[in-house]
Amino acid sequence: VQLQASGGGLVQLGGSLRLSCAASGIIFSINAVGWYRQAPGKQRELVAAIAGGGRTNYADSVKGRFTISRDNAQNTVYLQMNSLKPEDTAVYYCNAAIVRTASWGVSEYWGQGTQVTVFQ
Repeated sequence: VQLQASGGGLVQLGGSLRLSCAASGIIFSINAVGWYRQAPGKQRELVAAIAGGGRTNYADSVKGRFTISRDNAQNTVYLQMNSLKPEDTAVYYCNAAIVRTASWGVSEYWGQGTQVTVFQ
C-alpha cells in the first residue's frame, strides 16, 4: 500500500489549496485518515482527521477554514484549505489506517509530504 500526497504549492495570504491523499495497492478498507503538518523547528501536529464513517475533527487553528473529506470509491481523502495564513506554512502529511484484506489487521501508513507555503 502506498499513500500519495499532492496539491501543495505556493499561495498568497487568503488563498486556497486542495490537498489530496490517494491510497493505492491492495486495500480492503480505509479507516481513519488524518492530515498532519510540520513546520520548521516545530513538532508534527494533527490538522484534521476523518473517520471511516465520516466524522471529522479539526485543530482549533484551522476550524472554519479547512475541510477534510473522503471519496471512498477513489480511496482518496482531500483537505480543502481556504483563507490561508503564513502560519499554515508547513509540510503536510497524510496518515491512514488501512486494512489490506478481510483477514488482515489494521496497519498505519504515511504519505511522503507536500509543501505548503503561504506568503504575504
